[in-house]
Amino acid sequence: MSNSANTTPRWRTLAARSALVLLLALVFVLLTGLLDGGSGVLPSRLFDQPRFPLANAWPGLLLAGVLLALSRRLLLSFGLTFLLQGLLYSVNALKVENLGTPLLPADFRMVGQLRKGGAHLLAGYLPHSPWPWLALLAALTLIIAIWRYEPPLFPRRSRGKRLLAGSMLAAILLSMLVGMPAWANVYNARVLWLEPWSASSTSTHSGLISSLMMFRLQYGHGKHKPDSVAAMQLIDQSAAALRQSMQTLPANTGLPDIVVVQSESFFDPTGMRGYERSNFTPNLRRLAAHGISGKLHVPTFGGGTIRTEFEVLTGLSLRYFDDLQFPYLQMNHKRVPSLVHALDAHGYETVAVHGNDPAFWNRTTAFKALGFDRFVSRSSFPAAAPNDGKYMADSAMTDEIMAQLKDSGPPRFIFAISIEAHGPYDVEPSHAAERDAIPVPAGVSGKARRELQNYLYHIGHADAELGRLVSWLAHRKRPSLVLFYGDHLPALTNAYQVTGFVDGKGMLSQAGVWLLVDPHHPGKPVHLDTAAWLLPGKLLEQAGIRDEPYFGLSELVGPPLAALTAAPGAPLPAEGGSEQKLDRAMASIDQLRLGGKLDKLLLQARVPPAAGDAGENTAAAEPQPRAAAHR
Repeated sequence: MSNSANTTPRWRTLAARSALVLLLALVFVLLTGLLDGGSGVLPSRLFDQPRFPLANAWPGLLLAGVLLALSRRLLLSFGLTFLLQGLLYSVNALKVENLGTPLLPADFRMVGQLRKGGAHLLAGYLPHSPWPWLALLAALTLIIAIWRYEPPLFPRRSRGKRLLAGSMLAAILLSMLVGMPAWANVYNARVLWLEPWSASSTSTHSGLISSLMMFRLQYGHGKHKPDSVAAMQLIDQSAAALRQSMQTLPANTGLPDIVVVQSESFFDPTGMRGYERSNFTPNLRRLAAHGISGKLHVPTFGGGTIRTEFEVLTGLSLRYFDDLQFPYLQMNHKRVPSLVHALDAHGYETVAVHGNDPAFWNRTTAFKALGFDRFVSRSSFPAAAPNDGKYMADSAMTDEIMAQLKDSGPPRFIFAISIEAHGPYDVEPSHAAERDAIPVPAGVSGKARRELQNYLYHIGHADAELGRLVSWLAHRKRPSLVLFYGDHLPALTNAYQVTGFVDGKGMLSQAGVWLLVDPHHPGKPVHLDTAAWLLPGKLLEQAGIRDEPYFGLSELVGPPLAALTAAPGAPLPAEGGSEQKLDRAMASIDQLRLGGKLDKLLLQARVPPAAGDAGENTAAAEPQPRAAAHR
């Protein structure tokens, strides 16, 4: 009798505790839906599509279970998990506000950049108001109080059951974090609504956490295998024209110095309503009347500079590499085929210039793989190099470009990355009166007004420095070319929501601008809308370098694909059409090129490979030393 009497209370206690855990788990699911706010995971959706809110809360439930096994405290475990989840959603809100897109799995690579110069840059996006920090402090205080006063739910001694349960839950959570394919049965893209070209739509319908899991599962395993047959067909179709273009001899004027300026967040404000007749970029407009210019389609918006940078330096479209969200952080090749290597093979000395920490975005390592001889970063600038606002002034960058160009010796390739116009745009500039005089369209007020004025102030300087650089080059004896472009639109989301754009499209569909000009030989204006990955082919053609088959091929077949590069994701071509066939063939060519396997196909088509290519294993080979003649 006594054993039965003792057993019954234990079962009742266990049932009561289990019911309490299940109740708090349900509350956690409902609160997660409220915190998320997406239409597909709101608490009310638990009745008509329960899989959506449950899947979105599942990682948090697992974490809370692990913490419960460790701490034995129910409120502490769920409260701490919800706080961590709240921090994740806060970071997501900051990204959406500044960049227009929600978190993606690749964004977590930025954590490693905090100790490489990224903390200073990213801290500028944190809230300046004290209220979010006070709320965080209050939440932490509550968590500490719960930890101090909440009684344990389970006894300390459990004969290993608690350890076993905690280990199992931790293993399940770890398998989720590493993206084991089995989780596709839970985070099924067909069921939970994955739109690969719109992370925003995906997170709205499926919840932020579910969207992170689905993108992780879809793009986190391996690479798409290139279709060598489709690539060969495209090469064969273009081989005759490609051989002819490679045999065309340039004018015997000597190779020009080449200066490429990647201007931070630069775009033409006349595309915004209220600024149709403005002239904030007079030098760009003046030089466009004597060069090649137009709209530039880039693979990012508001941030992610290295995405555009990678396309310009390699001629490879990130459209064809779903797994390369942040290419410099993900590349593991010792040698990457690039514009830099192509110029190196023609005797150029190659220099990158950037007034920021060289480790940020992993540029030090990436620039070695891309082939740069030297990287002039912040510490190599003169100590007196001025800042304007938060970052180095564009005038200091122009001074350094001029210092790097010599009057004798081999031609030089300078790739300069500006930073003055980098967001956030709430930092006071050096000349507030100049900023305050900038007009603002009706309806733009408060924080949005100040951000817009600060941005226009900085790109006014970028435009002035473009004019100064081209004028200086025009007075040198050595020939030169200048390629100038904006890496992406600025994240002025508050202003865009008020003004809108002249073409009636949204901010994520807007193109940037580019310009290619010869300071010594102004020509007739040529308008050409193109994409970032097509710029190196155009630049080499204008420089008279036509023996680089990949860039020649991109010049021949790339223009119809230019508009498919749109931030932050590209539209799909019509199913079954010629554009889709071309797009898929070009994808295979780019994948083969990055893998070092394109030369074999070129030789089969009797197209000689580039002088700077290292053969079949280009991407995996060690960098090749330049011949003495290049010096």
